[in-house]
Amino acid sequence: MRKLKTLELERLSTDEFKAASKTPIVLILDNVRSGLNVGSAFRTADAFALQSILLCGITATPPHREILKTAIGASATVAWTYFEKVEDAVARCKQAGMSVFAIEQTDASLPLDEFVLPENKNGYALVFGNEVNGVSDEILSEIDGAIEIRQFGTKHSLNVSVSLGILVWEFWRQRSGEKK
Repeated sequence: MRKLKTLELERLSTDEFKAASKTPIVLILDNVRSGLNVGSAFRTADAFALQSILLCGITATPPHREILKTAIGASATVAWTYFEKVEDAVARCKQAGMSVFAIEQTDASLPLDEFVLPENKNGYALVFGNEVNGVSDEILSEIDGAIEIRQFGTKHSLNVSVSLGILVWEFWRQRSGEKK
């Protein structure tokens, strides 16, 4: 066994990536404080060829030093839009016919391991909240549901970039029809 060299990976160029079809998943970052977490979201969105990222409220926007550090160029490939209010980002996704899910612990959230992706040809939007306060209360009545990742330790949450990677992988896996 040997590690593949970068040229062997046959990655798309920036122009090829922008022209390629996208996975119909939009990430909504709701007041995410850390530019490093935002950069990680861009990198994950690039890895899975996601449709776009909607940056809301205090969430940093490119070109931001911390975003550039963790995105390693993905902020130049992934489409993004800034919204002052997360409600406007959610409304745009709902108007486009997308199913919108918050990644949050609520009295009605469904554990990710029990979640079955509903069919929706228009795609999905995943809302990830602030590192301290989570998803804004104002949008909970506007979304289609909440999903949480079961946890078994002493902490009550995962880092937003870790949660984002887990959720994107599971949505991608279910969309592609892979077996559990």
